[in-house]
Amino acid sequence: MNFDENNGGQPGWERQVVEKLAFALLEEKKAARRWTIFWRLTWLGVVAAVVWLVLLKVPSPAAPSTPHTAVVDIKGEIGADNEANAIDILDALRAAFEDAGAQAVVLAINSPGGSPVQAGVINDEIIRLKAIHNKPVYAVVEDTCASAAYYIAAASDEIYVDKASIVGSIGVLMDGFGFTGLMDKLGIERRLLTAGANKGFLDPFSPQTPEQRGYALGMLKEIHEQFIEVVRAGRGDRLKETPDMFSGLFWSGQQAVNMGLADGLGSIDYVAREVVKAEELVDYTRRANMAERLAKRFGAAFGESAAKSLLASGWSLR
Repeated sequence: MNFDENNGGQPGWERQVVEKLAFALLEEKKAARRWTIFWRLTWLGVVAAVVWLVLLKVPSPAAPSTPHTAVVDIKGEIGADNEANAIDILDALRAAFEDAGAQAVVLAINSPGGSPVQAGVINDEIIRLKAIHNKPVYAVVEDTCASAAYYIAAASDEIYVDKASIVGSIGVLMDGFGFTGLMDKLGIERRLLTAGANKGFLDPFSPQTPEQRGYALGMLKEIHEQFIEVVRAGRGDRLKETPDMFSGLFWSGQQAVNMGLADGLGSIDYVAREVVKAEELVDYTRRANMAERLAKRFGAAFGESAAKSLLASGWSLR
């Protein structure tokens, strides 16, 4: 007598049980996959909504503006890819100048410097906007206003500092490294092919000729002279020039006032209250909103992750 006959006369019951378990497991996997796809599509919808919020930018009707002091922050290193960049700062400046309630524009500066090109663009636009709108501009320095940051401040009508602020560094630099001696000791040969005798003269693994060094120094001198002219044009006869003023040195806020690089000691509140005579401060600084920050931080990563997930789930982009 076999085992199947002792179990109700139903031969092959083990196979039936296994089949039922297999079908149940298959249905469970299908349900899990459906939920996985659902949540991934939900995330894609969230990303799409964030991008839509960033790109829509529907302006809301502005209420009549009361008299106030407009503030535009210039914080951190100045550069095209940094928070302190010409595009965002110019947007903020134009909005501040065009607001009828803004009695003056205050540049709240706390920056060690950065790109002379970005600083030059901002300086030129401040001068242009002042002439169009006939509004004064004041620079208020917090910890630091050096190099390219001072280039921008020079366009203001007056500069106010704290007595311990760091101000100045009116100079230009180009830095890098040279590894040719180390490569010789290690027996490493640099194979750099160029079309043009000077195409690779900033390559750190190639020797620099006296002619190339002279060319670079000449270019730096030209940019330095541009910087000096901007400072002289902005500060005028208030400058008490010394041999070190344009040497790249920096000074305390109190020293800057004594040298004519700044006009006085004062904070943003002081300038708004005592100089502008409009105590209310309105911040016009262009900052990324939550949607923009999310899009910038997660957008590309979510897109790549979602595409990989969909492909792994059996979706095809062909």
